[in-house]
Amino acid sequence: MRSSNPVLTRLGSAAGQGRTGYAQPGYAPPGQNPFQQQPPQSGGYQQPPQYGGGYQAPPFGGERVMSLDDVVVRTVMLLVVTGIFGAAAWALLPETGGVATLALIGSCLAGLVLGLVIAFKRITNPPLIIAYAALQGVLLGVVSEFFEQRYPGIVMQAVAATFAVFFVMAALYKFRVLRATPRFAKFVLGALLAFVALSLINLLAYAFGFDMGLVDTGTDEVNPIAFLFAGAGIVIGALTFILDFAEIEEGVRQGIPEKFAWYSAFGLLVGLIFLYWQILRMLSYLRR
Repeated sequence: MRSSNPVLTRLGSAAGQGRTGYAQPGYAPPGQNPFQQQPPQSGGYQQPPQYGGGYQAPPFGGERVMSLDDVVVRTVMLLVVTGIFGAAAWALLPETGGVATLALIGSCLAGLVLGLVIAFKRITNPPLIIAYAALQGVLLGVVSEFFEQRYPGIVMQAVAATFAVFFVMAALYKFRVLRATPRFAKFVLGALLAFVALSLINLLAYAFGFDMGLVDTGTDEVNPIAFLFAGAGIVIGALTFILDFAEIEEGVRQGIPEKFAWYSAFGLLVGLIFLYWQILRMLSYLRR
């Protein structure tokens, strides 16, 4: 099952249209099952026959199907792994110096590559997904320590705000205040891809000595554009959870294999980390 929330998964979703596997809810034509499989020659997992009430027989003659509890348990496991490696990096690595720089660049590049592989290949292998969580934990630990030294208490504020936004979005989805309609999904994906593209362009421009003002790294008054860009990141990151919840709900209803719970948990983890970075940056602007 594909997750729809995180940056990496979004890019994989947009670039992987027409690939084998499950399609994302909200992108199928009207009247078509959003989890309908490709023809047999595509090599994708074949949907088992349906029975009354939308129930589907377990695939492969009795393989356990995914439940909501499976996704919750695996998401908590990944968060624990991320937290443990983040705490270890914070406690054991120096704030500055060659070791910290190596850990920062290494975990960032390795996590990016592994995340893209998992997203594009729709990998459900637990060790790889756990390894991704560990790499992100190291990156979070190194960068969070840097922010904490400059703005005491900011990390706990960012963590609390991240989970607060997550649970608010879960409540909005549960009570159907927000729904993952095709128009909503296209808007969120388009906004997310635009945000990521602008972030990459800003990074390249900064490397060549040109500051677009999207990310404020100074110590004086914050550029209003940076405030708006961080705010947009928070809103986009929050809205992507609606797509995740819809996809997980549809996967449970359709009775897809249990292994896809790992992929769903991966998607939620990436979404939470993305949201954390945006909130941490916004809080640092407010502190200044």
